[in-house]
Amino acid sequence: MDAFKSGGDVLFILLGAIMVLAMHAGFAFLELGTVRKKNQVNALVKILTDFSVSTIAYFFIGYGIAYGVDFFSGAASLTEKNGYDLVKFFFLLTFAAAIPAIVSGGIAERARFNPQLAATFALVGFIYPFFEGLVWNNNLGFQDWMEASLGAKFHDFAGSVVVHAVGGWIALVAVLLLGARRGRYREGGLMSAHPPSSIPFLALGAWILTVGWFGFNVMSAQTLQAVSGLVAVNSLMAMAGGILAALAAGRNDPGFIHNGPLAGLVAVCAGSDIMHPLGALVTGGVAGAMFVVLFTLTQNKWRIDDVLGVWPLHGLCGAWGGVAAGIFGAQALGGLGGVSFAAQLVGTLAGISVALIGGLVVYGALKAAVGIRLDPEQEFEGADLAIHKISATAERETNW
Repeated sequence: MDAFKSGGDVLFILLGAIMVLAMHAGFAFLELGTVRKKNQVNALVKILTDFSVSTIAYFFIGYGIAYGVDFFSGAASLTEKNGYDLVKFFFLLTFAAAIPAIVSGGIAERARFNPQLAATFALVGFIYPFFEGLVWNNNLGFQDWMEASLGAKFHDFAGSVVVHAVGGWIALVAVLLLGARRGRYREGGLMSAHPPSSIPFLALGAWILTVGWFGFNVMSAQTLQAVSGLVAVNSLMAMAGGILAALAAGRNDPGFIHNGPLAGLVAVCAGSDIMHPLGALVTGGVAGAMFVVLFTLTQNKWRIDDVLGVWPLHGLCGAWGGVAAGIFGAQALGGLGGVSFAAQLVGTLAGISVALIGGLVVYGALKAAVGIRLDPEQEFEGADLAIHKISATAERETNW
């Protein structure tokens, strides 16, 4: 029976890892559909290559920082309990690799390729696992201190803050250090529109992410014994709330509508295991409306050229999710309890602080040392031809 249980847990978390791995295809197509055609190949190549760099960084460095586990012993020890520790690494790697995938959407169309790979290695090898270990492994006694000081541990079941807010706030730093795309904003307040190149590809990316998210959330239980249908239904309700709120606030705009489920799912990650479904619906609805309003402010008023809106979507909706777990997770609002609003607020602010400091160190150092932005001619030509020497539309090269 023990062997059957451990084998079941391995299969369970392996399927979760595969579902979250598939989400990276969603990141790729969401970016591909949003950027201009001259940058579509670069969007696809970045996500795939970033995942590979993330794998190396997390295997050799990051996983050890977060959990104190390494893989330098013999193969026999690695296969204990059907190799559960190995597939757990695979599952958590897919979360870690979401950090550069999130950043990629914000810095699209003007970031240099190799410096971004270096940033990926540093973020996944050092910055992300530092905060991951604080929250999910009680490194440095962080959770013990939270419980003693604020009445409860910081609760982030599936990473509203640990993954999404951290990734979104790192992206904000990178976007600000890069500056806006050339021609995006002009003197006198004029703004040049860069509409999505392909709504169908954008929608495909959103659908892949939405489906994979049920692996992201539900399988964060990490064992069959701990799996909860509440997480699945709460994810569903937050998704629906995000879509409908984005539909209303975005006035039928398809870009907003297809980001609505993502906003809702980002926000519900933290408290999906303790909220009542009605609380999850409200959490997702608030997140969907937040994304529309804050994306518009970011682009039009604050003139922050965050191409996919990853700071509003992941950074701000993720932070809302961390706080929302402290609101709708309370028993007074139908939740299971065991959370403290103060702990949720402090934990969320801690994640934002780590992201801002880490992003500034990594991208600031790279900008000073080697530069992080394409030169004006390369940016005008497009990242596809400038970096990869091929375009997404071969007719451009073959028709004379």
